[in-house]
This record gives sequence, C-alpha cells and structure tokens, in this order.
Amino acid sequence: MADRMMRPLSCWSAAQRAQVRGVLTDIDDTLTTAGAITADALGALAALRNAGLHVIAVTGRPAEWSAPFALAWPLDAIVAENGAVMLCRGPEGTLDRRYPQDAPMRARNFTRMQTVLAQIEAEVPGAHRARDSAGRECDIAIDHSEFAHLPASAIAQCAAIMRAAGMHASVSSIHINGWYGDHDKWAGACWAVREVLGIDLAGDLDRWVYVGDSTNDEVMFRHFRHSIGVANIARFADRLEYEPSYVTQHERGAGFAEVARCLLDHA
Repeated sequence: MADRMMRPLSCWSAAQRAQVRGVLTDIDDTLTTAGAITADALGALAALRNAGLHVIAVTGRPAEWSAPFALAWPLDAIVAENGAVMLCRGPEGTLDRRYPQDAPMRARNFTRMQTVLAQIEAEVPGAHRARDSAGRECDIAIDHSEFAHLPASAIAQCAAIMRAAGMHASVSSIHINGWYGDHDKWAGACWAVREVLGIDLAGDLDRWVYVGDSTNDEVMFRHFRHSIGVANIARFADRLEYEPSYVTQHERGAGFAEVARCLLDHA
C-alpha cells in the first residue's frame, strides 16, 4: 500500500516552490522518452541552470553510458549505477570520476557479481544482461523492458537471486539492478550534493526536489517532502510503498519539462 496519495503538480504551493534551490532527477523515462532526451527536457535542464538552480541526475545506468551526458548536458553531476559512481566536469572539459568504494573493493565485487549474473541467465527463462552491461563498473543489470520483456514473475526471480547472493536489488522502468555495497540512490545523492556543492542534503531537504518514475525511485520518494512522479509512474502505482507527493500531467521528458515550468513560475 502506498505511503501517501499523489496529488496533481498544480497543488504544490508557490511558497514552497520558491524555496527550492536544487533538483535531483532520474534519467530513463523521466528525462528521456523512447531512450533519448527530448528537446523540451534538455531545454528544461538549461532553464533551471540559467535560473540558478542546481541539477544532479541519479540513475541506474552505467558509468560509461552516463559519461558523455555528464559532459554534454547542463548538469552539476550524474550519479550512476545507483550511487556507485559520480561523474562531473573537470577542468578544460575533462571528466572527473569519483567512487565511494576503493579500487580493490570494486574489483572484488565485480568478480562476485559476474557469477551472480551468469547464474541468473542460466536459471531464469528469458533473462539476459542489459545491452549496456559492458560499461558497468559496480553493478549488474538484467533487461526487463528496454529491448526485452520479462513477466513480473521472472523479474521477481531475478531480484530474489541477487538478494540471496547478498546483493541489493532494485527494479527500474527498464532494468533489474544488483550490487554489493551500502550505496543506493539516496546515499549517492547525499554524497554528490556534499562533494560537488558542499551542502548537507539531509539537512536541506525543504530546498530540494526529486523527480522519478518507477520503483527504484522509492527510496527518494520516502526521503523527499518535495517529490514528483512523471505521469508514467502510473505503471508502477500498485507496487509503490512510498509514492511521490505530486504527479505531472505529462509523461517522461514532457513531464520533467512540466516540473521545470512549475518551479520557474512560482510568483
């Protein structure tokens, strides 16, 4: 059962919106539509930055997939692999990568995860690693809705195998992700905001908003008073224990653009 009722975004008060200084957002099916960022969503990122708001993306996508967008999109940073890697611009257009785990631990975990990945592919009918797996450093991913389709029972079986191996497991709108370590989207967001901006996110939550679309965003919906689901979150509504506070009228990138307009029109 959901923790709270989602209200239309229009119910978010102008006074609360006026206090916001930063936006954290998922990427797949939140910023993107059909696998690509749309002009309205990209324009929304630029408009938020031009208005002086910080924007950090927090995604289950791999570091290599995220790297070009960390350089090209108007963002402060991208936190990839559900909190395991942070990517941001360095001096003269270089890419700065940071990790909460040290290199030896990442190497040990990588080897362990490949064993679990092979087990899932052997035991779960139709389960295959995500096409972006070659770029993953700190997690594994099974495709359930991007280029393949898995029924709910197979998705649950994949997650159960991950958890039985001592991994964390999370289901996004396209992938089932598994990893070793204490990080998740919330921990990664707190780490990134502190590292990049010198701000204690947990103590500043009234001034931040989170935008997402699926069950792997629940940890963020649970923490954020100002949390928003783009309209396609309806797909996961019956599986959410913690719902966002508000929901947009539009889906995916158009929904994110709606959030940006709402934030910038608070007078």
